[in-house]
Amino acid sequence: MATAKAHTNIALVKYWGKKDQELIIPQTDSLSLTLNEFYTTTRVNFDPNLAADQVTINHELLSPAAAKRTSAFLDLVRQRSGRQQFARVDSINHVPTAAGLASSASAFAALAGAASAAAGLSLDRRELSRLARRGSGSATRSIFGGLVEWHRGHDDSTSFAEPIMEKLDFGLEMLAIMINTKKKKVTSRQGMQASVTTSPYYASWREVVATDMQAMKDAINRRDIPAIGHIAEENALRMHALTLSADPGYTYFNSATLTAIQTVRALRENGIDCYFTMDAGPNVKVIYDRQDRDRVISGLTQTFDRDQLVVSPAGPGIQIWNEDNNQALL
Repeated sequence: MATAKAHTNIALVKYWGKKDQELIIPQTDSLSLTLNEFYTTTRVNFDPNLAADQVTINHELLSPAAAKRTSAFLDLVRQRSGRQQFARVDSINHVPTAAGLASSASAFAALAGAASAAAGLSLDRRELSRLARRGSGSATRSIFGGLVEWHRGHDDSTSFAEPIMEKLDFGLEMLAIMINTKKKKVTSRQGMQASVTTSPYYASWREVVATDMQAMKDAINRRDIPAIGHIAEENALRMHALTLSADPGYTYFNSATLTAIQTVRALRENGIDCYFTMDAGPNVKVIYDRQDRDRVISGLTQTFDRDQLVVSPAGPGIQIWNEDNNQALL
């Protein structure tokens, strides 16, 4: 029996589109910040007495249909380890599910860590990032802490994440404005595929990401938070332009999303250096230097309730331990 804890990540240069649906090979590279405040803890035990996988999320037992994606991932672990037994999976998600807060990233990273360890596999972090990718693309980045790059690669062995800076030595911080934590109507998988196959601007998106990846890494090397925020903000808007330009078009924005964007821009016009980004959901994340945290919060609480604002410094990489002896495995 093994347990793993993995944190979510929010992309500063977005992943939006797959080249290979089965292996989850992305169309482009991407780069993210792992967040300390949002995470998943998952325990896995392969049990010869089980007749099927049993998956519990937040103390609720999933139906076989709802657990199908988790069982498919466990099949990968069984194939690799030679284990035949079904597994009992207990997961506690400290992230709103499917609300654009990267819940699947922490969920499948934690599942990859716990299931592989429980099955007796000893994977290094690059191998774990490849395994986690098979559950959810962005999970590949949640194996590592801090700032992380996902190399798109061209096959299973070459598509993996690695850290750029695991322990940040400068003040980059993120704040989530919790606008709506309900499940979104268009899943990330559905949205990505629609954008790849129908948006007339998708080819340009690949060029945008290539340029933004290099500019973002240069900005990180300079510890230049205004440049990091500006690149992330523009990249997010261009990603969301792909949703509007798909056929049929769709959007993850709602009226409160636009209010949050306008509020961040107003703060910036009044001398507070802060920027926004959004994933596939209405919730807005604000990027700033932690020395400006109090001013950012003060400005946002003119529009939003304080309990809607969750401050998160950079988070750590995955932790895995043996439940039987509490020994750290990674």
